[in-house]
Amino acid sequence: MSKLSYYFLLSSFLFFSCQNKSEINQEFNCKTDLFNNLEVIGDMKSLFSVEIPKNWKTNLYHDEVQSSIFTADTTKQLTETVLLDVTFIQNKINFDDEFILQQEQEHLSKNLVKIKSKAFQLLDKPSFYMLFRGKKGKFKYQVCNTFIKVNESNFILAKSEIYGDSLVNSRLCKSFTLIDKIKLNH
Repeated sequence: MSKLSYYFLLSSFLFFSCQNKSEINQEFNCKTDLFNNLEVIGDMKSLFSVEIPKNWKTNLYHDEVQSSIFTADTTKQLTETVLLDVTFIQNKINFDDEFILQQEQEHLSKNLVKIKSKAFQLLDKPSFYMLFRGKKGKFKYQVCNTFIKVNESNFILAKSEIYGDSLVNSRLCKSFTLIDKIKLNH
């Protein structure tokens, strides 16, 4: 194989592997973090599903306006895992200044400070993430709220919670890998 062919192949591979990363994965400089032994878990109202590692503990919840899948790897310490809560909410959402201010004030009341936020596309839908940092109990704490506008009347809130300060970005990236696996049931 000639050097030119080799470089073309390598460039093509890098180009397409970068294209497959979602915007949020790119924003956090995530390397592809693949999970093994995934299973599809559907919410109780059959509105969406998520692929989750089979060994993670998962709880389902629903009421009149929402349906949730809450999951975490309970084989690890709280400061080594990620808690992921994906909730389909039957309510309107607009990513305007009022929405952003409301989120910031709500988190500030819990002594959490916004680190960064950005509008982007996820699941081919308008989306917005906000990353907050502070303390929860005796632990350093970060929470990334990812809002996905499903349509004019519904949205998904995927909340990634990270306790402690070890491998925070890596654990966030793992949660984004799972968030990328959300499937809407239309």
